[in-house]
Amino acid sequence: MSSKPFASLAKKWMKGIIVIELLGVFGAYALFHAMNTSQDFRSTMKKRFPSILEVYYKSNELAGEYGVRQRDQLDWATDAGGR
Repeated sequence: MSSKPFASLAKKWMKGIIVIELLGVFGAYALFHAMNTSQDFRSTMKKRFPSILEVYYKSNELAGEYGVRQRDQLDWATDAGGR
């Protein structure tokens, strides 16, 4: 049995895995960028996917960016009280 078909199949699988990983990295960046630039989007994430928003806040805090969570909570509390 020749190893050429297996090598060809392995190359195809590796290319597929690399493409999937790149899509995941770019998707994660796009999600981070959207959350980083829009408080409205963060509000939507809070309602739909609070665990993802928590990861966003934690990653900012690990990077030394403090105050985003507190600013959001203050603004959302003010908005809820005014309505």
